[in-house]
Amino acid sequence: MIKFSFLINILNRISKNLDKINNGFYVSAIPNIWIVIFFVAPILLIFKISFTEPIVSIPPIGKMCSYIGDYTVNIKINLANYVRILKENCYLTAFTNSVMITTVTTLICLLLGFPIAYGINQTKPHTQSALISLLSLSMWTATLIRVYALINLFSSNGALNSLLSFFGLQPVKFLGNYFAVCLGLVFCYLPYMVLPIYSILAKNDKSCVEAAYDLGCTPLKTIWKITIPLCRGGIITGCILVFSMTIGEFSIPELLGSSDTLMFGRILWTEFFSNLDWAMTCAISIVMMAFIIIPIYIVQKRYGGSFS
Repeated sequence: MIKFSFLINILNRISKNLDKINNGFYVSAIPNIWIVIFFVAPILLIFKISFTEPIVSIPPIGKMCSYIGDYTVNIKINLANYVRILKENCYLTAFTNSVMITTVTTLICLLLGFPIAYGINQTKPHTQSALISLLSLSMWTATLIRVYALINLFSSNGALNSLLSFFGLQPVKFLGNYFAVCLGLVFCYLPYMVLPIYSILAKNDKSCVEAAYDLGCTPLKTIWKITIPLCRGGIITGCILVFSMTIGEFSIPELLGSSDTLMFGRILWTEFFSNLDWAMTCAISIVMMAFIIIPIYIVQKRYGGSFS
């Protein structure tokens, strides 16, 4: 009994000391460790590999640091991968196509997503839940299944061309161009624009809109002057989500596009699996991540936490 009471006293003292420490440290420690292990460390590894040389080995990457004797370490940094990205036309073409297609896709998703989110927000609460559930159903389906559904619809022997032939019209080539790629990207990533905008619209105080109507504003002017500024955070978040997720897309440009719609995703696939050039793959990944992260950082500095 004496030993047992002694252990209880020790545990009570430890618990009292732990209570004095900020509990927020323990709450944030686990997710911070998770981020460091599964996010920061892999990015640093990719950044390191991007400065190596491709060699015939397993893995096919050279060493940056090597011991050459006499307490001397040789550090070799290879910048040839980044120089190739700036000089060779295939990488510049992939960069141009990725930026153009992704920007057009983001704008189309915004033009379609805001009216959809606004229309859902104007319905009754139980109807809103049903519509959001229907919108989310597409996100539960694999991207490849949705892409093959578009192929069956727009291929040369698909449903749409069969309908045109039924009316005596010539078949139209819908696939293998920028239109097909943008259509597939909008079809797959439109919910990522609608949901952030709807979440902000649902939280907004509707008395502001009612006050605008009382002051004589038309519905369109109210949307432009009141609703859009209030849901700016949702618009920015939706644009960032769609842009960052579509710029590295591989399956949609590969299945719906052609050689003219070369994007970052296909370049990464070719370099990694066909050429076995891991260093070049990592260099392209770093450039792509920088192109995504820098605009996000600028927007965050410009608008602060208004879109978080």
